[in-house]
Amino acid sequence: MTAMTPVPELFREAVAALKSVRPRPEVQLETMRAPQRLAPWSFAVSCEVAGPADVLASGRLVLLHDPDGQEGWDGVLRLVMYVRAELDRELATDPFLPAVGWSWLTEALEASGASWTALGGTVTETSSARFGDIAGPSRTDDLELRASWTPTDAALRAHGYAFCQVMASVVGLPPVGVTLFEQRQSS
Repeated sequence: MTAMTPVPELFREAVAALKSVRPRPEVQLETMRAPQRLAPWSFAVSCEVAGPADVLASGRLVLLHDPDGQEGWDGVLRLVMYVRAELDRELATDPFLPAVGWSWLTEALEASGASWTALGGTVTETSSARFGDIAGPSRTDDLELRASWTPTDAALRAHGYAFCQVMASVVGLPPVGVTLFEQRQSS
């Protein structure tokens, strides 16, 4: 695209819809520089969130627009999501974690009322051990969720809320309006 190429109206509408998302207070969204070579038009937001057990997660949601579409997109808009979270060791060893991680996304999309097609992605668990003089804990466990899907129109607000819900689920935040009680230790 050249500096003189007008921004497509569909892309403008999609960006405005994402910018209108007002997440719960624990979820911090911020506009970031979008990748420039994946599509002629792109927009991105980053996200940081901390959960009740000091679980930290970061993520990004990238909107891509190619007026000609691209193979595999099944449309002219594409959303790409990346989420990374620290896990406690017990959760990291759960054999169902990948399926649960994927369900956080599919359930959030369904609950938000988002309309999509061509959904695909991966859930990756990693464990790292540190040795020698490297600072930090001796072992860390992480979850990465990567996904992309094609929204059926530019009304992306529901997709933005689904992304925020995935971020909240990854760190263990309860649904809005539900309060967690601290566990009491018996004597």
